[in-house]
Amino acid sequence: MISKKTVPLLLAAALSLPPLPAQAADTPAAQLAAAPVRDLLAPILAGDHRSDTNKARDQWRHPVETLEFFGVEPGMSVVEIWPGGGWYTEVLGPLLNANGRYIAAAADPNGASANTLAAIQRFKDKLAARPDLYANTQVTGFGPKALDFVPAGSVDRVLTFRNVHNWMGAGWAEDAFKAMFKALKPGGVLGVVEHRANKDQPQDPKAPTGYVREDYVIKLATDAGFKLVATSEINSNPRDTKDHPKGVWTLPPTLTMKDQDRDKYLAIGESDRMTLRFVKPAN
Repeated sequence: MISKKTVPLLLAAALSLPPLPAQAADTPAAQLAAAPVRDLLAPILAGDHRSDTNKARDQWRHPVETLEFFGVEPGMSVVEIWPGGGWYTEVLGPLLNANGRYIAAAADPNGASANTLAAIQRFKDKLAARPDLYANTQVTGFGPKALDFVPAGSVDRVLTFRNVHNWMGAGWAEDAFKAMFKALKPGGVLGVVEHRANKDQPQDPKAPTGYVREDYVIKLATDAGFKLVATSEINSNPRDTKDHPKGVWTLPPTLTMKDQDRDKYLAIGESDRMTLRFVKPAN
């Protein structure tokens, strides 16, 4: 095993290299693949490509623990569904750039609104600005009319962060989970992080507050064919009462209420979130 002091140097070297053959075990990229993911992520999270605002959210999003829980490792093909502004892209892109494959399944541009098209372009501009980190990142579209976003059975991991409520609101959550199931290799993992509703409250199928019951998400996934293998409280927040006037968007980072009760919502922090690991059965 390589030392922790060597990891940042290996990462810097591997970021500019293409994927290497498996037999080249003494190369920087091969050594990078053997390093613990936790060690590899440390220099990425401290990198100058991440804004102070994004770095400050690490305390709420727990990227190291979350990606470890989902079993993400160099050499894998990993899809992130709807990466938004690219918070996790800044982590996954550099991790997989030299050894592995990161696929950003952004919103489907076909028939999209002007705002959505502008957001997609901003995301692509972000990638283009740092080819040293994102040269091998692939961008594809995902939506109700773009469910075959990668070839069937072609990826090791599909990850989605705080998106299930959006699909519920648009009425195609079931199709989204079926599409993610189809994309994964047998034995592949689906990782889901979502705002968690109180379990004693009825679930509105449109999820207008942004909160979703954990059992509801589990049913969406298992109905699509997945098997739940583990849950985690990595991203939980017991201070979140989930009864806010503007739903989850009342809390940071959105702070829809702006200055009204701002200190109150900052003290609560970001939403309480479930973290679920599913597997596509090998058979």
